Amino acid sequence: MFIGREAELKFLNDKYEDNGGQLIVLYGRRRVGKTETLREFCKGKPHVFFSCTQTTDRAQLQRFSKQLLKENIPARNYVTEFADWEKAFRAVLDLPYGDEKKLIIIDEFPYMCKSNKSIPSILQNLWDAELRDANVMIVLCGSAMSFIEKELLAEKNPLYGRATGIYKMKEMGFYDAVKFFPDYSERDKVIAYSVLGGIPHYLRQWNPKLSVAENIKRNILTKGCILYSEVDFLLHQELRETPIYNSIIEAVALGNTTLNNISQKSLIEDTSKTSVYLKNLIELGIVEREFSVDAKVKEQANGNRGTYRLTDNFFRFWYAFGFANFSQLEDGDVEGVYEYIVEPALHQFASFAFEDVCREFVREMQKRNELPFRYTKMGRWKGKTTVRDTKADRGYRIAETEIDLLCIDRTGDEYLVGECKFKKEPFEYGEYLNTLMKLSPLKEKAKFHYALFSENGFDEKIEADAAENGTSLYSLEQIVNYGLKG
Repeated sequence: MFIGREAELKFLNDKYEDNGGQLIVLYGRRRVGKTETLREFCKGKPHVFFSCTQTTDRAQLQRFSKQLLKENIPARNYVTEFADWEKAFRAVLDLPYGDEKKLIIIDEFPYMCKSNKSIPSILQNLWDAELRDANVMIVLCGSAMSFIEKELLAEKNPLYGRATGIYKMKEMGFYDAVKFFPDYSERDKVIAYSVLGGIPHYLRQWNPKLSVAENIKRNILTKGCILYSEVDFLLHQELRETPIYNSIIEAVALGNTTLNNISQKSLIEDTSKTSVYLKNLIELGIVEREFSVDAKVKEQANGNRGTYRLTDNFFRFWYAFGFANFSQLEDGDVEGVYEYIVEPALHQFASFAFEDVCREFVREMQKRNELPFRYTKMGRWKGKTTVRDTKADRGYRIAETEIDLLCIDRTGDEYLVGECKFKKEPFEYGEYLNTLMKLSPLKEKAKFHYALFSENGFDEKIEADAAENGTSLYSLEQIVNYGLKG
């Protein structure tokens, strides 16, 4: 059963229904579900779906010709293979689809270009001369994101300005991802999402009839299962120097977020080299560079500023628990690794993903106009502020701190402040006061609205205070089920 991707399918169907030629570029990291989405889009439509392979140009053209000629175009009466790519692409105009759009999908298009660097130019010339005004839709799909952005779509490249639609697919959000295990409790949905993230290929390995614990043991930690070797397989496909990348990703997964700390933990003396490795991981969609939500452009341009985090939950899980205990797993000690390493830390591990879930919840609220104002920026806020500390002389100290969620409106006059707690106890009043104290550097800047998100409810003082000052309190059940309505 196909799950999710409503926005992507709507985009593709809208383009299909538009008049004139459509040249669509759809791309994204491996495993994100591009091919499955395109196959779902093609259902009920006459089409050609060609999957490129890493082969010679002649073999690629031969396969492409064979695929097109199956469609009973006139040329099949005269040839068994097109003489060149120009003739092959032009043959799209002869697809016998009547008044319906002549739809062709070219999956992993970068492989085709790799074996023949002139293909983008051939396609550009044909597009400008004939295809752009014809009733055709060509979808170029690929996983090599850097190639597509720099070699196909960037200025001075042949296809620059020709695409009528460009869609970068990202992993599924929480509300789509948890449809893969609909019968889990709200808590287990968050925990499972913290392990797998929103990559459809990973989600399909999960057996929704088994518990979270059994799935982790059988489908991640057991040698021979698909996810056991997934990270190593993907890195070897995309990168050289995988031992260095392993060290860097492990450093980030274990909480080292600054460039200096990552370099030190991964034993790379030159931070400029670490920066290059991190840039490559960012291009693959595995790592992101994060700034405080109110950071200025100048700060973001500084290569030494910002913090790094893994965007892929499964990579976080594997490097926190699998990679670090690989020897025991190779020996088959799955039960021991789970009982002594994974289980005691899993709930705390999931708290980081819970913050992402709360942000998605707020985004859904904005779509339904259920927030006190419309924000234009949302993210973590980082800065220095006064915090409570019973060991300090006056009970307070200045410290680096952050707010889990800060939304800012277009004018900067209104803020929504959110704090997220995924723990087995209720959100405590002292934690609530700490949240308020974190805001001292921002107090003069805007009108504040407050929202607290908690797995296990709130203590009585918070509930009483919230009733007086209008603080919004959201339970785990509200958060998880909100985006699943309808």
